[in-house]
Amino acid sequence: MINFILMLTHGDATVPDAVEHVERLTGTGLRYLGFKDVGATPQRQKEINAAAHAAGFETMLEVVSVSREAEIASVTAAVAAGVDWVLGGTHPDAALPLLRGTGIRYCPFPGRVVGHPSVLEGSVAEIAASAAQLTALDGVGGVDLLAYRHADADIAALTAAVVAASAGPVIAAGSVVAESQIRTLAAAGAWGFTIGSAIFDGAFPGAPDVAAQVAAVLAVADAV
Repeated sequence: MINFILMLTHGDATVPDAVEHVERLTGTGLRYLGFKDVGATPQRQKEINAAAHAAGFETMLEVVSVSREAEIASVTAAVAAGVDWVLGGTHPDAALPLLRGTGIRYCPFPGRVVGHPSVLEGSVAEIAASAAQLTALDGVGGVDLLAYRHADADIAALTAAVVAASAGPVIAAGSVVAESQIRTLAAAGAWGFTIGSAIFDGAFPGAPDVAAQVAAVLAVADAV
């Protein structure tokens, strides 16, 4: 089994009708629901998070802003919204003081992450070393690995190396569009994976219905 996090996002930004999707997802068996700092104001983030919590979901906000200042603002907003997890971001030295004492689980990006939509650069060894360094920090609970956003790495080898190096869960984020990718991540030991754009593009059985696709992805995640 591997955990599935549905991201209410498309193109690395929160979809405008994120709140409206929440109620439709109850009853699918989904546990984790996420969204991103880009595409949702702090007030909108509060609304999405409140709706998700009311529906029984555990929430994750992924930071994909590219500047240090924007990341600080995003983490501050995530704390105010009351999310359960903060994923992503590349400035743990700035994020950790903001998260200390909140109970929010924090999983930043390992490796060299650039641009928006975010892509991952560096060798497998460099990214694994980054994961080890990050999860040695007090307050870092795991890492948010942009496995399928790497241009040329062997994804199974990359994920397995990061899992071996990390002292916490490894969440594979970005560009998962097929059952075979889910199986690869599960076999490599990833704790979880996110899907956003592919669901809203109708890439999975049950399309275009979002809830039906979520159920189909959960069936695969539960079986591997």
